[in-house]
Amino acid sequence: MNWLLIFFPIAIGLEHFAPGRHLLIFVASCLAILPLAGWLGRATEQIAARMGEGIGGLLNATFGNAAELIIALAAMRAGLHDVVKASIAGSIVGNILLVLGAAMLAGGLRYPEQHFNSAAARSQATMLMLAAIALILPAAFLAVTGTVTQRLTWLSVSISVVLLIVYLLYLVFTLITHSSLFAGSEVPEEHKTPASLRPVVLMLSSATVGIAWMSEIMVGAIEPTARELGLSNVFVGVFLVAIVGNAAEHATAIQVAMKNRMDLSLSIAIGSSVQVALFVAPLLVLASLFLGPAPMDLAFPVGLVLTVLLSVLITCQVAGDGRSDWLKGMQLLAVYLVLALTFFFLPSGASN
Repeated sequence: MNWLLIFFPIAIGLEHFAPGRHLLIFVASCLAILPLAGWLGRATEQIAARMGEGIGGLLNATFGNAAELIIALAAMRAGLHDVVKASIAGSIVGNILLVLGAAMLAGGLRYPEQHFNSAAARSQATMLMLAAIALILPAAFLAVTGTVTQRLTWLSVSISVVLLIVYLLYLVFTLITHSSLFAGSEVPEEHKTPASLRPVVLMLSSATVGIAWMSEIMVGAIEPTARELGLSNVFVGVFLVAIVGNAAEHATAIQVAMKNRMDLSLSIAIGSSVQVALFVAPLLVLASLFLGPAPMDLAFPVGLVLTVLLSVLITCQVAGDGRSDWLKGMQLLAVYLVLALTFFFLPSGASN
C-alpha cells in the first residue's frame, strides 16, 4: 500500500490551501495513515522476532496509541471532554472487538484452528476487567451525587494514580518477573535473526511521526465532516476516530495472524486496550489539570461504560481457552457491528 503515501502531501496541501474542504482533508489523512500503519506493523514484527512477542506487542501498542493520545490531547485542550471520553471508549472497544475480531477472522480463513497462550490472554483480560470497574465506579458516583463536584474530580485523579501504578506493575510482571508467560510460541526460523535494529527503529519512529501528523490534521476535520454527513459526535468519537486511530494495530494484528502468530496478534489487540484504559485515560485526566480549560473526570456516560463492559465480557469469553478460529472472529465483529448500529441510530441529542 506504499502508493497511498501520495495522500500524505495531498492532506498537508489541502490543510493549508483548502481548509474548508473538510471531507477531502479527512479522507486524504485517513488514506495516508494506512501505509504508515503497514510500516509500523513490519517494524514491530521484526522487533518481536528479536525480542519476543510480549515486547513486540507492547511496542506496537505504544507506538500505535501515540496517534490516539495526540488526538485526545488536541480535543482536551479545546475542552471537548465528551469527545475525549468517546475516543477512549471507542479505542478500547475497537481493539478488542474490531481489531481482534478481524485478526481471528483473517487467521481463521487461512488456518482451521490457531492456538495462543491462554494464561497470558486471561491475564490481559483480567486487566481489562479492572479497567471496566475503574470506569463504572466514577459513573456510579456521579449518578449518586447527581452533579459534577470537586469530589468527583479528586476521585478521578486518585483512581488515575492507582491505574498508572497498576499499569507499571503490569509491565514489570509481563516484561521482567513473568516474561516467559508472554513469550509466545516459537518464531519461525527465518524471522529469528533480522538485520540490525537501527533501520527497524528508524522505520518505527518515522511511521509514528507520520501517523501523529496525519492524525492531528484528521482531528481538525472530523467534526465538520461529521456535521456534513449528519453523524453524531458520539458515533464519530466511538467508531470513526477509533477505526482510524487503530489503523496501526489493525494492520499489524491481521498481518501476524495470517502468519499464524496469534500470541503476537492478541498481545497487540488486547494489550493496546489495556494500555489505553490503564495508561492513556488516567494520563489524560492528570494532564487536564495543567493543559485543559477544566479538569477532566473519569465519569463516562452510562452508555459508554456499558459498551466497554459488554465488550470486555465477550473478549474474556472468547480469549480464555487458548484457541481461535474464523467463527470467533465473526462473533467479535458481530458485537462491534451491533454496537455501531446502536450508536448510529441514537439521536444526537439523546443521553449517552
